[in-house]
Amino acid sequence: MALGRAFSVAVRGLEGEIVEIEAHIASGLPGVHLVGLPDAALQESRDRVRAAITNCGNDWPQSRLTLALSPATLPKMGSVYDVALAAAVLSAHGKKKWARLEKTVLLGELALDGRVRPVKGVLPAVLTAKRQGWPVAVVPLDNLREASLVDGIEVLGARTLAHVQAWLCGKADLAERMDAPTAPPASDVDLADVVGQPHARFAVEVAAAGAHHLRLTGPPGVGKTMLAQRLPGLLPELSHDESLEVTAIHSVAGLLSGDTPLITRPPFVAPHHTSSVAALVGGGSGMARPGAVSRAHRGVLFLDEYAEIGNSALEALRTPLEDGQIRLARRDGVAKYPARFQLVLAANPCPCAAPDPNDCMCTSVAKRRYLSKLSGPLVDRVDLQVFMPREKAGAFAAEAGESTAAVRQRVLAARETAAERWKAYGIRTNAEVSGALLRREFRLDRDVMRPLSTSLERGLLSNRGVDRTLRVAWTLADLGGRTSPSLDDVKTALSFRQPGGAQ
Repeated sequence: MALGRAFSVAVRGLEGEIVEIEAHIASGLPGVHLVGLPDAALQESRDRVRAAITNCGNDWPQSRLTLALSPATLPKMGSVYDVALAAAVLSAHGKKKWARLEKTVLLGELALDGRVRPVKGVLPAVLTAKRQGWPVAVVPLDNLREASLVDGIEVLGARTLAHVQAWLCGKADLAERMDAPTAPPASDVDLADVVGQPHARFAVEVAAAGAHHLRLTGPPGVGKTMLAQRLPGLLPELSHDESLEVTAIHSVAGLLSGDTPLITRPPFVAPHHTSSVAALVGGGSGMARPGAVSRAHRGVLFLDEYAEIGNSALEALRTPLEDGQIRLARRDGVAKYPARFQLVLAANPCPCAAPDPNDCMCTSVAKRRYLSKLSGPLVDRVDLQVFMPREKAGAFAAEAGESTAAVRQRVLAARETAAERWKAYGIRTNAEVSGALLRREFRLDRDVMRPLSTSLERGLLSNRGVDRTLRVAWTLADLGGRTSPSLDDVKTALSFRQPGGAQ
């Protein structure tokens, strides 16, 4: 009778938990019994581990083998435990107590010939090991750049199970930390490419400066998609903590590049208009996976042709828009993902989308029904609403508008002003400021507030609408270099909330 032990990490959402893996060899009929709430992929690991161990020149125990994963009540999913399972079996069968095995977390999937294959979720797993005080983490070699993003823990890369076994015995060294190139890819889109549309361009600048949500409406071909695609280029680079958070989400989703795993620029996510609720907010069987709203965290979520998206999918956006995170309950537990993104909506003014408004055959009822796919509560959460008319021929002969670089300088200056003002409250952008803070400690003069008071009394604005208009007014003041919003700032912010705002 022999007992071996190894450790790995179970990732639930972006949070992890250390899993202790025990291998017990006892007398009895040969067989492998895996316990600890394994899923189908983990059940199949018995065959992968056995083939990998024998193909690396080791003997397989010809007796009863029990593999237990603890905590026993925690559902275990995926193939990330393969290397740890194999190490526990080798320790038990060889009756060896490797000192390195007791202070190392092992991650990776095994091929039948013993190769260690990459897995998803390595970054949050290594972050968990670091937080819980583990000194060493061994990951697949293809995941080493990703794991190297975490400081304060020794990360090593393994190519084969035999390589790991030799390292445990002190006979070989594993690949050490690798520096990951973090330079963002050069973007070939520029705000100067957009012809005309000064009001819409200004709205995009305001949205970038204050992290506000934006809706663009207009006939096809006027530049709605072009403007949305250029919004991320106006945003500042992510801080180190934000980069790790965004990278962890993409790691769990399996979308990271092996060569440049660290995401330093705000992501741009544009799901198709046929996307389901699960595709937008996350879902799946077992433990929910991140959806588009989480992949767009700290970046831009662009919903083109939003009037074609199902009502249930659009209404599912309410919670993440308000809370900045999404909680998804599934069979194996609740996954919590951050989802603080900028929403950009775009749609044609009617179903036929005629290039010339005079050729439109849609009735007024059809137009209202088409654009009413956004419910009142959801529209109320969109700060800037702009109608983009078709440009005249003279716009193509005019000089090009400002470039992304020029506008980005103003956006960065406005963001720095806002971050300095809200620093004491743990806030970085105007869009995150609570209404209570704006009304109490940063309350504006009665004369400046009069347009909002009038709109509220007439039922043109909700209480939420007043707060959101104030946030936009503060952004306009930051862009203008003013210490507080003026009456014109409030009027301009209010105009963006009217149907066809800022025309």
